[in-house]
Amino acid sequence: MPTFADKVIAFNKSLRFTAKLPAGIRVMNPFKENKNSLMVSSAFYKKYYNDNNPRHIILGINPGRFGAGLTGVPFTDPKRLAEKCAIAYPGPPAHEPSSVFIYHMIEAYGGTEKFFGKFYINSICPLGFTIKNSLGKEVNYNFYDNKALTDAAHNFIIRSIKQHIALGIHTDICFCLGSGKNEKILNRLNETHGFFKKIIALEHPRFVMQYKSKYMQDYIDKYLNAFSLLE
Repeated sequence: MPTFADKVIAFNKSLRFTAKLPAGIRVMNPFKENKNSLMVSSAFYKKYYNDNNPRHIILGINPGRFGAGLTGVPFTDPKRLAEKCAIAYPGPPAHEPSSVFIYHMIEAYGGTEKFFGKFYINSICPLGFTIKNSLGKEVNYNFYDNKALTDAAHNFIIRSIKQHIALGIHTDICFCLGSGKNEKILNRLNETHGFFKKIIALEHPRFVMQYKSKYMQDYIDKYLNAFSLLE
């Protein structure tokens, strides 16, 4: 019988975005572009998810270049993968602010073993996007930043959420990272498809780190209070 880890790894291997993208936007699939991503993410899932226990899901927006875009593990940059999960990343030790917040929160929850034994983190759109800015530099781009992109990603998102649930996800409560557009879109999809009985939105880690970093502990407490509803 496949473990939770086996199913996540198979899901990652199968990820394809085939819809036509708006001009200038590129899909970011770390499992196809980066030889390290599948290797280190598989090690991560085999370490923490090598069982058949169900989890509650936490859904972000879409992967960023310096977190899951490198490691294949949502909200886990190479530094956190090595320092907090003891899984070496054979590349540059990139840093993602969202990952810093998430791993402070995980430590406050009780550590990686306890947290990943209860939760599975991914994104509403499990592949990321990039666009070149005015300086010609490639930057992250959210699936909801462009209506044409949102429409193009629609079927991919629905299929992905269904596949996430099939991994062994509790459907009573889903946690949504992003209390603005991400929450609105997920609620709208949920009203149509009935994925989850309840969605609880929390401020996105990037928002906290960019605008509210001196209140980080308050937001960690908010996360922990939300998770306590499961106990």
